Amino acid sequence: MIVGIGIDVVDVERFGQTLDRTPALRARLFTPDERTLPLASLAARFAAKEALAKALGAPAGLQWHDCEVVKDADGRPVFELHGTVRARAIALRARTIHLSLSHDAGIASAMVVAEADSS
Repeated sequence: MIVGIGIDVVDVERFGQTLDRTPALRARLFTPDERTLPLASLAARFAAKEALAKALGAPAGLQWHDCEVVKDADGRPVFELHGTVRARAIALRARTIHLSLSHDAGIASAMVVAEADSS
């Protein structure tokens, strides 16, 4: 059963300008491993975190670092959830979080589907 969906789109150039204008924002939004990625990948991960928040109902109190986009054994992007984000997913019984990322033509996008067990 689907318990939430979320989508987000980010203008990569504008996102880069924002990071340049506010250097502390990079550390606030991204984990140390995420911060090493190129700008388009950072924009896609920001979109992913925003899309996940939407899929989880966008409750107050979610912490950016409690959600990290990593690659699975096959190289696909997946979430690692911790703390506030993990607690919200558990509260919704969201056992599987599906993630799709894309970046092309100056736009980064993410789609998230939160799925609960059928039982």
